[in-house]
Amino acid sequence: MTTASLISDLVESFKATGRIVIVGASLTGLRAAEALRDEGFTGSLTIIGDEVHEPYDRPPLSKQVLKGWVPAGNTKLPRLREVDADWRLGVAATALDRANREVVLANGDRVPYDRVLIATGVRSRAWFNAEEATLKGLYTLRTCDDAAELQAALKARPKRVLIVGAGFIGSEMASVCRDLGLDVTVAERSSAPLVGPLGGVIGDIAAKMQRDAGVDLRTGVAVEALTGDADGHVRQARLSDGTVLDVDVVVASLGSVRNIEWLDGADLAAGFWGVACDAGCRAFDVNGVVTDNVFVAGDVARAPHVLYEYQFMAIEHVDAAVLGAQTAAHNMVHLEMGRRPHLPLPQFWSGQFGVNIKGVGVCSFGDEIVFTQGSVEDLRFAAAFGKNGRIVGALTFNHGKWLQYYADLIERSAPFPPPPPGYDVPTNSTPMPARFGDPRAPTGIPDVVLTGHDPTSRGAEYRPKAR
Repeated sequence: MTTASLISDLVESFKATGRIVIVGASLTGLRAAEALRDEGFTGSLTIIGDEVHEPYDRPPLSKQVLKGWVPAGNTKLPRLREVDADWRLGVAATALDRANREVVLANGDRVPYDRVLIATGVRSRAWFNAEEATLKGLYTLRTCDDAAELQAALKARPKRVLIVGAGFIGSEMASVCRDLGLDVTVAERSSAPLVGPLGGVIGDIAAKMQRDAGVDLRTGVAVEALTGDADGHVRQARLSDGTVLDVDVVVASLGSVRNIEWLDGADLAAGFWGVACDAGCRAFDVNGVVTDNVFVAGDVARAPHVLYEYQFMAIEHVDAAVLGAQTAAHNMVHLEMGRRPHLPLPQFWSGQFGVNIKGVGVCSFGDEIVFTQGSVEDLRFAAAFGKNGRIVGALTFNHGKWLQYYADLIERSAPFPPPPPGYDVPTNSTPMPARFGDPRAPTGIPDVVLTGHDPTSRGAEYRPKAR
């Protein structure tokens, strides 16, 4: 028997008899399960999720659901095929026992595996004051239950809504409030909305959009305290500039926290920015040694990317979650020569204040920006981001049909400024500083983060094995 035929037999044997556990029952987990079955895996498949709900779509929660167009419970993801899995919903994973190859659950059950996929994603960052966090009328938006509660609060017509944080989700919620005719104040520590992912030049445009739509945008300020009435409902917010606002609803849009606490003691390279893995979705241990049976995908993963100096990237985008799930599934049921890399070119979109914003690449990796098409004044334009003489990202406002053109340039490491498309040239096409802030600042963290080679960089936490 040749080596090739032996490897083929091993792959087919695992597909028939192997045990795979997916921890995380959201988009990544579902698409990975479907991909495993598409790859011919007929063995035991278990999907673990801490929510009681089947996998659902999150992007509509901050848009259609809050507007009341779609009930929060009607966002369940479509099943692309039967997955024939043992679903363990409503029970969280609390530990990964790599020595015995078991996932430990909150109810004490231990689920054995031959290979495991970590797809636990992120959660909303909690309000910083534990006592204030118990006030009625204070919300976050991550789950469908969060969306249902917040939609009911907005439907009750509060006198004023305060949104703390002006990233994509905070800005989308502010847009919804204005569409509903509600008075809304946005408090943002940075100089403008969207500075973290898109820089100050675009942030200034986003700020004008919000103010033109009637948003009371307060930049360069933080919310220092919330106070409630005798019934424990939030009524006032004190800002760092001394302003006191009367508010009925407060939404904390403070970014996300990666769900890695359950991996304490597993000796994986897990920290503030997620779980480090190679380009094939295989997790690294704390010493930088790649594992063979632990895989990572979705928002919780951080992996090196050839287009971005092999720095580790943590991506909170839908397309990256789906492609990562498919790559992880493929590699879980193949051996060395049959594996493939997950090297996504991040793409994202946001709808706010009547503008369709789409982007590709890692804009925040760049340090320069140039407007390449259209009109900033008309909120219909394309812009490219560059670093060291090459294009690394692109953004469009109501000009999304050109996104693939810029994606092709980024993948070819085309020069910056990029070649002009030939028409619709803006009046000002001179590169300028993009004005990104310090990524270590406690605000404006982009949803694609270059985390560096060092596992302790940018606040990542190294926790050695307890003795």
